[in-house]
Amino acid sequence: MSHYLGRAGIDHVLLERGEVGNAWRHERWDSLRLLTPNWQCRLPGLRYAGPDPDGFMSMPQVADFLRDHARRYSAPVQANTRVLSVRPAAEGYRVITDQGEWRCRAAVIASGAFNLPRVPPLDRALPMYVDRLTAREYRHPGQLAPGGVLVVGASATGLQLADELQRAGHAVTLSVGEHVRLPRRYRGKDIQWWLHAAGILDQRFDEVDDIVRARRLPSPQLAGGDAPATLDLNALSARGVRLVGRLVGLQDTRLQFSGSLSVHCAAADLKLGRLLDTLDAWSGARGLDACLEAPRRFPPTRLPKPPCLGLDLARGEIRTVLWATGYRPDYRWLQVPVLDRKGELRHHGGVVDAPGLYVLGLPFLRRRKSSFIHGADDDARELCDHLVAWLARRPRQGAAIRALPTAIVT
Repeated sequence: MSHYLGRAGIDHVLLERGEVGNAWRHERWDSLRLLTPNWQCRLPGLRYAGPDPDGFMSMPQVADFLRDHARRYSAPVQANTRVLSVRPAAEGYRVITDQGEWRCRAAVIASGAFNLPRVPPLDRALPMYVDRLTAREYRHPGQLAPGGVLVVGASATGLQLADELQRAGHAVTLSVGEHVRLPRRYRGKDIQWWLHAAGILDQRFDEVDDIVRARRLPSPQLAGGDAPATLDLNALSARGVRLVGRLVGLQDTRLQFSGSLSVHCAAADLKLGRLLDTLDAWSGARGLDACLEAPRRFPPTRLPKPPCLGLDLARGEIRTVLWATGYRPDYRWLQVPVLDRKGELRHHGGVVDAPGLYVLGLPFLRRRKSSFIHGADDDARELCDHLVAWLARRPRQGAAIRALPTAIVT
């Protein structure tokens, strides 16, 4: 967004609570790699140009990539500046930070969707002798006490942490709810190649029947790495990870799991099959089949028999509970009445329900690829055009404190 605002001649500032790429550098676990290959890592005026386009960036590499982009065009970053509140003012918004105050005509919320871990209320009921931590707090297996681990959540994060902890010698139980199953590669190509080439990632928010549900879909079961392979429930169970249903309660010291594991797995298997049918049809219609491996289908998810519906924590089988139950945005600083009853922003493709207020970086904001690094480009360009047109219709009328037409809160 800063790139496009600068190109349009709009004076602006980026208010950053830490350093450029702060969350990537300081709030992710050590071994994490991007889920998208390096060839997809691109921003306006900068794209990956290293020797491994099919590889996957580590978190320090992602932070360096963002820092290099900021330096390339001298982005007006005000680092180490925490925004305390944004509230309406006479000609726009009043932005109060721990480093001073701004007045701006327009503001862009670019603080992301992954600010605060979603921790179920059940966490407070766990016995004191059971350790608990979130995926945001997790860094490496050495943090955890010896013994069994219950990983709650089976999207990308949950699968990767369950795999890492099982390989490190912990006995891992994985609690599985709704999930999206994807192969890392299909017919000789990375799954991201397929989603990009077939135009699925470019699907717009106004082309989807139920955009609310689409925005709430869990992240797909994928993993990057030096030799990335499909990481799904079958791969984990083959390595000894125990699969259980969704965690639904705690009775005294006994954890209770839903009996819906087979339903969730069958739904994920069915949707995977439908996606592969779509990709095969797209390939055939464009005459690409001769250049690709033959179509295939993946085995259905293997389920434990009988299903495990409960575990007694008093037996000592579980020493740590790791919550991989997702994140939510943090809008406590936003003093503008634009939140719905669930605390989510009311917006239409990034145009927030308040004059001159915009948001970037949320899942499926304007396109299915919105939450990817390369997906921010199209969103930012279109929202910048909207913002510039909005400013042109509202000429400035008076002086302002450290006047800045646009503030970007990151």
